Amino acid sequence: MNELDCTACQTLVHGYLDKELDTVMAARIAGHLAVCAQCARLHDQARLLKVSVKRHAPYYPAPTSLTANLLAPVAPQTRAVERWRKWFAPVFSATALALAVMLYVVTPASEQPLMDEAVSSHVRSLMGEHLNDVVSSDRHTVKPWFTGKLDFSPPVFDYSAQGFPLLGGRLDYLQHQTTAALSYGRAKHIINVFILPTQEADKPRQSQTVRGFNVVFWQENHMRFVLVSDLEKSELEAFSQLLKNGT
Repeated sequence: MNELDCTACQTLVHGYLDKELDTVMAARIAGHLAVCAQCARLHDQARLLKVSVKRHAPYYPAPTSLTANLLAPVAPQTRAVERWRKWFAPVFSATALALAVMLYVVTPASEQPLMDEAVSSHVRSLMGEHLNDVVSSDRHTVKPWFTGKLDFSPPVFDYSAQGFPLLGGRLDYLQHQTTAALSYGRAKHIINVFILPTQEADKPRQSQTVRGFNVVFWQENHMRFVLVSDLEKSELEAFSQLLKNGT
């Protein structure tokens, strides 16, 4: 399979976001985004713009007269039709509302941009030599390093005894704010733990897979925690429980 260059990737990235590409091309785009920081950044910007337009663009419903004219040729207003609408329209409305609520609950769309950004940052941290700005397994070395660099104090713990040694920490940038990033090891796997402040209420722990990486995230005590790794999902969730108990 030939690798895409940046020009081709940036031309196709909008089709990739809209899921208009075939499976093979979508896989090639995803592979390029995983290793190219510039294209990943442009992809993130386009995705955030798409989300923002969906949230904030005004919606203008069609006039009642237009709807009536369009429906008139194919749906004559007979007594039977009116009777049917009177009795069954509320049922369909209630069903549609229930379905919409269910989709809203099970699809955390507002979290997806953060998850995508975290995965991109995880991939970039494994390229070159920028996994850690401070390299240490001593939490009393890593935690003070963040002092003065962040406007919050991230919790830092070492879980070597449980098989998840602390490797160090660095500054990262997610959701337009400076973020603490801690790295932990597990056998030959790297776990990135991103911590950033939030004014939102606590949210329970959730798991998902993004571009082949396992992600666990939650909100607690006005902080967001996002864990990213190629570690098995069960092991990453076990490690996340250690972090939750520690905080």
